[in-house]
Amino acid sequence: MKKDNKAVVYWLLTGCVLIFIMVIVGGITRLTHSGLSISNYKLISGVIPPMNEIEWNEAFDLYKQYPEFQKLNYNMNLEEFKGIYFWEWIHRVIGRFIGLVFIIPFLYFLIRKQLSSSTIKKSIILLLMGGFQGFLGWYMVKSGLVDRPDVSHYRLAMHLTTAFLTFAYTFWVALDLIFPDKKTVDKKLRNFIRIGLAVLILQIIYGAFVAGLDAGWIHNHWPFMNEGKLVHETVYTEQNPTYLNFVEGKSGVQFVHRTLAYIVVIFILAIWYKAKRIGLTTLQTKGINGLLIMVGVQFFLGVLTLLLAVPVWLGVLHQVGAFILLSFMIFTLHRFSK
Repeated sequence: MKKDNKAVVYWLLTGCVLIFIMVIVGGITRLTHSGLSISNYKLISGVIPPMNEIEWNEAFDLYKQYPEFQKLNYNMNLEEFKGIYFWEWIHRVIGRFIGLVFIIPFLYFLIRKQLSSSTIKKSIILLLMGGFQGFLGWYMVKSGLVDRPDVSHYRLAMHLTTAFLTFAYTFWVALDLIFPDKKTVDKKLRNFIRIGLAVLILQIIYGAFVAGLDAGWIHNHWPFMNEGKLVHETVYTEQNPTYLNFVEGKSGVQFVHRTLAYIVVIFILAIWYKAKRIGLTTLQTKGINGLLIMVGVQFFLGVLTLLLAVPVWLGVLHQVGAFILLSFMIFTLHRFSK
């Protein structure tokens, strides 16, 4: 059977879809403050949720031992606990399922010799990235079980960004197999798109910072932060020393996220303009047009999310928008690289 066949491509694209679903559920888990509802980690038995009232009470009693219940949710009852438990449980189950979807077909294709040596190496990298992503999830949860009733926004950013990067690399490997033929490329434009991708990833990291610090619930005005001020004084006075404002201060982090949004839009407009000046293939045209449309949609979603003070549905939609925008950026870069 031909190596790197359609079945391999479908396997990789299925992985992309599952990671996409995982990110959506992760966003709901974060926005509903459900992430610390399960304070232990059981690889196999953790797949089965509490099945009766005794097991539910045991899970609830365990939750009561940690800061989130003691400092924030001390009035929570069992039924309310079941609601937040569900989202964290389904998030973890999907993570395990993704692991199986990657490992079992990989071994099958490996035994059947349906993978080229290049794809084998790339698949091993994907498996390592997936395993690291699972570790970061638990590493993140641990930060909220010690003395503060919330996870570290740094660890949240690592967890979320790794998910996005794992998706991006999976999609890239699939595109390598879909479009195996190489052609002469415009290296200057390719490198410019690479810079645009780096800026977009930085914006995704700051989006995670905003989520981790609950920084979307302040300065809910646009285009000014509030009271007619483009830069609110708390942007640079909330933390000491000053630089901490831009990585740990709520106002400072939101300000950077706002500013990067404009920079991302400018970069994508520039990519679109530069690309239009050279001869394009049909797929290159679709890539840059989709990129331009999606950055407009994502910018609008970001503004709306801010103005409405982050309702869960809109926060999740904004995260989905970032995911789709990254997909277009990866597709565009691939079409201008290979």
